[in-house]
Amino acid sequence: MTDFGGALKNHSLYPDFVLGIIGVPFDEKSSFIRGAAAGPAAIRRVSTGKTYNADTELEVDLAEETVLVDLGDVDTSGDADKTFGEIEKTVAEVVNRGAIPIILGGDHSITYPAVKGMASRFKCLDILHLDAHPDMYKELYGDRLSHACPLARILEDGLVKQLVQVGQRSFTPEQRELARKYGVKTIEAWKVGDDLILEFKNPLYISLDLDVFDPAFAPGVSHHEPGGLTSRQVFNLIHHLRATIVGFDLVELNPTRDVSDITAALAFKLLKEIAGRAIKPKPAE
Repeated sequence: MTDFGGALKNHSLYPDFVLGIIGVPFDEKSSFIRGAAAGPAAIRRVSTGKTYNADTELEVDLAEETVLVDLGDVDTSGDADKTFGEIEKTVAEVVNRGAIPIILGGDHSITYPAVKGMASRFKCLDILHLDAHPDMYKELYGDRLSHACPLARILEDGLVKQLVQVGQRSFTPEQRELARKYGVKTIEAWKVGDDLILEFKNPLYISLDLDVFDPAFAPGVSHHEPGGLTSRQVFNLIHHLRATIVGFDLVELNPTRDVSDITAALAFKLLKEIAGRAIKPKPAE
């Protein structure tokens, strides 16, 4: 039963929702193993209230203190340009009604059109990017819209005021140069402790690629990059954020490589904790 720990409300009964889930079953821009298109369905499947509750670690009850709805999936049946346009349009519709989009990918290429949708309302937007990879290639295998390129496109388009990257462990010289050019703050995996506190002045969008975690915590991704973060490090970071969260995505879950739904369950837990943090602006002590 897909009910997000019992927090899910019926959209038709609650048109003035606060948190809107958007699925994007798309992985045509993956450069390695396909399968991330099944990510949204996997997260929904594990979300049953028969296993999980609606309460977060910061004591936010997502069933009682907010309105969470599932808006279904973006139509990805056309070509990539059409899909990207649908993503941008759907996200823009959610943010322009004052709600917070929760975007379930899908490969990481979807973050570029999602941020374009966010920019329709937020002209000054900060991004927290958690990922094993910088995703700042100018192009990969001739594709400028590859899942390895979304942050490069976002920076080039001037869609972000401040970009902070956390957890990277696969920089190339080309990507380091681009980070320097745009003043990107990077906290590579080896520098991340258990008590990292980040502050953002502008509205914050979070893009979380599940391969930011060590494969021991998240085996269900297409690119296993050893030496990653623990789940507790990331939860602590989210709980202590000094920021106003206005949207977020969870990407690169590949259920074909998952083990006993470990990664899907982690993705659902992340959804709960980030959503709870978004509606409870005061960070943890």
